[in-house]
Amino acid sequence: MTDKTVSDSVVFEDLFRQQGEAMRAMFAPLVPGAEGLSADPAELQHWAMSAAKLQKMWLDFSAEQAGHVEPMLARLGDIGKWTQTWMAMAGQMPIAQAETQAKLWNESVALWSAVMGQFAGGQKTPEDTPALPRKDRRFADKRWHEQPAFALIHQTYLLLAERLQQMAEETQGLSPERKEQLRFATKVVTDALSPANFPLTNPVVIERTMETRGENLVKGVEHLLDDLRKGQLTHTDPNAFELGRNIAVTPGKVVHETPMFQLIQYSPTTDEVLETPLLIFPPWINRFYILDLNPQKSFIRWAVEQGLTVFVVSWKSADASMAEVVWDDYVRSQIEAIDQVRARLKVPAVHTIGYCVAGTTLAATLAVLARRGEAEKVASATFFTAQVDFEDAGELKNFIDDSQLKMLGSLSTEGYLDGRYMAATFNALRGTDLIWNYVVNNYLLGESYPAFDLLHWNGDTTNLPSKWHQAYLCDLYRDNRLVIPDALTVDNTPVDLRRIATPCYIQAGREDHIAPPNSVWKLTRHLSGDWKFVLAGSGHIAGVVNPPSSGKYQFWLNHGTPASLEEFVAGAEETKGSWWPDWIEWIRQQSPARIPAKGKRVPGGKGDKVIEDAPGRYVRSR
Repeated sequence: MTDKTVSDSVVFEDLFRQQGEAMRAMFAPLVPGAEGLSADPAELQHWAMSAAKLQKMWLDFSAEQAGHVEPMLARLGDIGKWTQTWMAMAGQMPIAQAETQAKLWNESVALWSAVMGQFAGGQKTPEDTPALPRKDRRFADKRWHEQPAFALIHQTYLLLAERLQQMAEETQGLSPERKEQLRFATKVVTDALSPANFPLTNPVVIERTMETRGENLVKGVEHLLDDLRKGQLTHTDPNAFELGRNIAVTPGKVVHETPMFQLIQYSPTTDEVLETPLLIFPPWINRFYILDLNPQKSFIRWAVEQGLTVFVVSWKSADASMAEVVWDDYVRSQIEAIDQVRARLKVPAVHTIGYCVAGTTLAATLAVLARRGEAEKVASATFFTAQVDFEDAGELKNFIDDSQLKMLGSLSTEGYLDGRYMAATFNALRGTDLIWNYVVNNYLLGESYPAFDLLHWNGDTTNLPSKWHQAYLCDLYRDNRLVIPDALTVDNTPVDLRRIATPCYIQAGREDHIAPPNSVWKLTRHLSGDWKFVLAGSGHIAGVVNPPSSGKYQFWLNHGTPASLEEFVAGAEETKGSWWPDWIEWIRQQSPARIPAKGKRVPGGKGDKVIEDAPGRYVRSR
């Protein structure tokens, strides 16, 4: 070995040691008692290895993805865009006023005094956790409360976030739409700035980093880079679920197929079935198997067990071949599916369900059939969290201004919108739960992904036809034309919701942030036939997917004639548990006749040519 080789080796070892010391020195002062401890060489080597891994991973990624990071970040959700929105309007908030600043300063001083007063004299036992003024589940871990520094950090943050949100609500001189955008942008920005989201201000992350000597950050960066590569935040173990094996397992067959959808018929489990079958239209924004996650949660399996012959439309995820698809095509597809079921089973009518956007479309379909004198094809219509009047459509309207519509258009380069952009939008509506919670767990703590079927479905995105998406946002969310009689024409037929006389069962989720209950309620104001409204506990998903066996939540019914949701709630009767049994009784009242479950009621039986087993190919397409 030459003198030069020895010299190079010493330099390398010294650099390696310095990396380890630097990384350890970053975190050690933040752990009580750790700053005074000297690390042994083996520990420093462990720190150095973590630092070297982090450096190499980032350099390799930078070289691999040169020029591609910006679109990756856009698919993950553009927090910067909402920061710009907030900065553009923040000048109109009272934060700049001397009176407001003085008040905020006085509140802060009072808060700091109250917090520090909790630590006076020291804590006698580990159970003596300080009773801090503000609570938030992001800071529920005892380590946020045990040390004065972290107690002050998160309590100050909560005060500032609370006051900024209050100022956004009180801002004058903005249109209602811009004020709502300011309110939403303020929440996005304050959620992003939570001290829980940064490694040096999160005591749980600091402690984990010291325990693992930085290995948690190595694993976390691996997760981060994988997500950047695929352009989507990972919520659950991607290898834990397989369609047809442990999700979407209800037995059935694909009995019809078009370039837009596959029609699945499920096998009966009862000797007799209701004569009138059920046809479910799930939203094409998501995969249909939200209604068939597993045998315990499956609405589809439960409906089959109640004696219904169940059909489900599995929509094709958009690709370049669907560049010209518009809303008319989805209405035509719903009518085609209705006619296919009627012809296959030789029945005059079907029960229908429309979930979310497919429910909005079902309303248009019913109006079209009524105008054409074909309303008798549908025996009843059930709406799961579906809107037709978008005046009070909730936080999604924050994404519908001209600049955002233009941006969405620029992202749809081949005639369809990548589903990852929509996933990021829906995640942003619940940023604390669906973004920052996973940033902390996945990226900072380096935890392994859980196996959670609902989150697997949430990440199983579908692409959307660009022309349909743009027109839907403009015509319905922005201009609210569906509730204006004959303002929209679908398949050469003017749409007037007042023509709908089909019996309707309308379900809303009390805590729904995508289709707010007051917005769903407004469907009742546009129907000419009988309807029943049920308000279910929980939100857009759990409010629907709530099997009786779970014993969770509750629902409300009002047997009077309320004119508004407020009147409905004021006079409503609460029932514990699932609303599904109430729905099936309503269905049986509409069409009580029963027949043997034989012939084409059993898909794939003798002489019945089918395409493939459920859940079919389309639900697997990307």
